[in-house]
Amino acid sequence: MRVKRGNVARQKKKKVFKRNKGYSGAGRKLFKASAKVRALKAGVKSYRDRRRKKHAFRELWIQRLGAALAPLGLSYSVFIGRLKKNSVKLDRKILAELAVADNTAFQKIVEKIKA
Repeated sequence: MRVKRGNVARQKKKKVFKRNKGYSGAGRKLFKASAKVRALKAGVKSYRDRRRKKHAFRELWIQRLGAALAPLGLSYSVFIGRLKKNSVKLDRKILAELAVADNTAFQKIVEKIKA
């Protein structure tokens, strides 16, 4: 018996075209040639970049800490080593935020670590 899949096929295509909204040319209009591929690649890249974003922010925090520590006469690696030695439980995100927003509190932390 022959199966007609008009509704199912249309619904599958509509789902892909909806994801490709905003693309130009064949990536939006032609299902077989481009739309499926573009949707797949977009999903792969968004998955990958959600993980890369975490690395990028960690790099940013480390750069900010290094820049804030340089005038105080400490390197980043020495600072992190002394934090662990003195068992200060602040992560890089919070430390970088303190260095940018509340410099006096950050300097107090550095003085405590130096002593």
